[in-house]
Amino acid sequence: KLSGEVLAGEQGHGFDFDVIETICDSIAKVVDMGVSVGIVIGGGNFWRGRSSGSMDRCRADSIGMLGTVMNSIAVADTLIAKGVEAKVYSAVAMEPIAEIFTADKVRADLDKGIVTIFGGGTGNPFFSTDSAAALRAAQIKAEVIFKATNVDGVYDKDPNKFDDAVKFDELTQSELLNRGLQVMDASAASLCRDNGINILVFDTEVYSNTGGQSSKSTPIGAVAQFAASGKAVTKKNLAQIAMAYGYVYVAQIAMGANQAQTIKA
Repeated sequence: KLSGEVLAGEQGHGFDFDVIETICDSIAKVVDMGVSVGIVIGGGNFWRGRSSGSMDRCRADSIGMLGTVMNSIAVADTLIAKGVEAKVYSAVAMEPIAEIFTADKVRADLDKGIVTIFGGGTGNPFFSTDSAAALRAAQIKAEVIFKATNVDGVYDKDPNKFDDAVKFDELTQSELLNRGLQVMDASAASLCRDNGINILVFDTEVYSNTGGQSSKSTPIGAVAQFAASGKAVTKKNLAQIAMAYGYVYVAQIAMGANQAQTIKA
C-alpha cells in the first residue's frame, strides 16, 4: 500500500518522478526475488475526499478514486520502462484505461510474475484505500501488507503536525482499534486481523543512493541514514509490524538492503 502523498515527494502535490523511480527500483528488486507483488495506491497527492468541505461525500470519494487510478498508471508505466511487467486493475469499470478487478485474473497474473496495481479503492465511497489494501490482500490471499507512508511508525497522533506525538513500540491490535490510532483505519485493521494478514508499516522517506546500506560493514537491520537525494537525515525506525497474533512489533531494515539482511531484520 502506497500513500499518494509519497508519490508527490517534497512538493506535496502531483508526481515527483524521482521518488517514483526510487520506489519502482525497490519493487523491481522484490520481483527479482520471486515475490508476487500487488499494489494499492492512495490518491492524496491529488485529492482527499474527507477534506472536500461541503461537497457530497459520494461524489468527493469518486474524485479520489480517479486520483488512485492516475497514480496506478504512473507507477505501472515506470515499472514497465524498467522491464518489469505490470498491469493496472480498477475497482470500477474503466476500460480500456484499466481492467476491472477480478480475483481470478489477478491471481493468474501474479502467478506469471506480473505486478498488479489496484486503482479505484474498493469502488465504494466511505472506504479508504487502507480498506482497499486489506480487501485486495484478502482476495489475492496475500501473506503480508507493506504499508508505505510518510511517518516512521505508529503514533498517538500525526507526528508531522504535533511535536509531542508519542510513538508506540508495542501494542495489541485491540489497543490499536480502541485508541483510534491513525496508522490504518479500523475496518482495514479488523479485516487484516480476521484474515491473518500481517502488516508492515514503514517510512518511504528513508532511501539511500548507496543501495540501502552505507557500507558492507553496516550492521544487520541497520537503517540507512540517507534521503533520496543522498543527503544525511536523522536515523528512523523504518517499520512496525502488526502481527495477526494481536501485537505490534518494531523492526528496522534498510530500503534496498540485500535479501539476507532483509530476512534477518
